[in-house]
Order: sequence, then C-alpha cells, then structure tokens
Amino acid sequence: MASKQGKRVVLITGCSSGIGLATARHFHQQGWHVIATLRDPTQHQGLADLPGVICPQLDVTDYARIPEVVAEGLEAFGRLDVVINNAGYGLMGAFETLSVAQVQRQFATNVFAAMEVCRAVLPHFRAQQGGTLVNITSMVGRVPLPLYSVYNASKHALEGFTEGLTYELEPLGIRVRIVEPGAVNTQFFGRSADRENQTGVQAYAEYSNWQLAVMDRTGAGGSSSEDAARVIYRAATSGSGRLRYLVGSDARLLMFARATLPGRVFRQLIRLSLTEWAMNSVGRLLYKPRRTTREEACHDNAHQ
Repeated sequence: MASKQGKRVVLITGCSSGIGLATARHFHQQGWHVIATLRDPTQHQGLADLPGVICPQLDVTDYARIPEVVAEGLEAFGRLDVVINNAGYGLMGAFETLSVAQVQRQFATNVFAAMEVCRAVLPHFRAQQGGTLVNITSMVGRVPLPLYSVYNASKHALEGFTEGLTYELEPLGIRVRIVEPGAVNTQFFGRSADRENQTGVQAYAEYSNWQLAVMDRTGAGGSSSEDAARVIYRAATSGSGRLRYLVGSDARLLMFARATLPGRVFRQLIRLSLTEWAMNSVGRLLYKPRRTTREEACHDNAHQ
C-alpha cells in the first residue's frame, strides 16, 4: 500500500553521513518518501532539499523523542512501510581500557535505541497488518574481531534480538531483516568511533596501536556506502523469506570460513588476517584503495 501521496514510506535513523545518508538517497531515487533522522538537522547533506524527504531531529538515545519522530512521519506521509535501524557507532579498544559509562553508551546507542524504535513502530505495523523492519548489524555480530569486544557484543545482541523478532512478528505479516556489512568506507574508523582509554590501563597499548593501525586500513578499501545502500534496499523490498544479507567480499569470505572451519582454526585465521603481511598480500584482494570524494572531504572537514 502506498502513502497518502501515492508512494511507499521509509524511516531511516542516522542519516547525516555514511550508510544512512546513502540509503536515504537511494530510497528517494527509487521513488520513496523518506523520513531521514539526524542528531543535527543542519547537517542534512542536501537531504532536506529533496522533495518527499523530511529530516526530523533525533538522538536515538533520547528514547522519549522516538515516538514523536514516528508521529511526525505519519503526519507527513500517512503511513510507514519500512523502518531501518542504522544509527550506531564503534567503541574500540581493549576491554580493560573502557569505562562502564563507555560500555553503557555503546549498548544504549547500538542496541536499546534500536529496540525502542521497534517498540514505537510496531503498533502501526500491526494496525496496517504489514511492514518491514531492517536492523543494520555488522559481520562482527557473528565474526568477532579483537579490540572490538564491546562493539562485537552490541552487534551480537542486536542479531539475537532481531532473529528472535521473526518468530513474533512474521505471523502478523511483519517482515524482519538483518543487514551485516563488512568494512565500509565511512567515518566508522574515524569521527564516528570512540577509542578513548578512560581507565588508564596501559597493558594493551603496544598491541592496540599496531593492531588498530592494520585494521583501520580495511575501512578505506572496503565497500562503499552506496554498495551497502543497494543491499539494504534489496533486503527491505525482497519478497523472499531470507533473513540475513551480507555487504562486502570480506563479510562473505569470513562468514563462509566461520561456517566451514573448526573454531580453533578459524581463530588462527582471524589472527593471521589482521597482520601487516596479510593486508599486504591477501588483503589486496578484499580491500582496494579508494579516493575520498569531494563531498566526503567537505563533510569530514566540516566536523573536524
């Protein structure tokens, strides 16, 4: 069913940059009305200037604000067809270097906020007897990486929550999908990350410095935000019963290895894959250097 203006409607959280921005643009290009939420609506990157797009302010950890945004979207377009939980960030570093407050903020953003968005939209989906929830997790939700222990845990939690929802919601005509990006060329490794050592523990400093330096190289050579947006659109609109959608050759390869190798061998593979030698050899097949676009450069400079 279309909106009161004759188009389908999608709500996407976290649209100021990266995957969220690209996904909002992609849905608009496909003829959808778009509710693109941003923490700072002044950073809409041109979205607010597009016909059929609104950009309500939303910090997803302001849980009381979430139902208000849903109501604003319904007022503007009359219905919701797809809701995409994209907002999130990466907390990086050895677990002992991270404070309780950092861990709580990671789960508040990556897990509890997504739950509250679902809570706000499900009554509407039930009333219209249909709708699609798409939760953006990560390949690390099923393939944990070192120095991402808390981020891994948040995405693993979102995976479990989302898969559990399928049993509750599909009998009601509500579809549930998971999109698992590998490395994507966004600000995840930079502006969007939290790497602050708030406990003062220095035992992991040498390991963290060289390991994160290697891992950071995957981002610039990973999939583009537009690659991720196309997969998200396919997940949201496909009529199949498929639950999970992967983004990137690294995600596909590591998921295959996880499914086929013994656990001990797989963990050795992960350790080897995150070395300078691996990045300079096999890594060249998965992560290719990209030039920063003029738009990305301007956006990054605006946030320095």
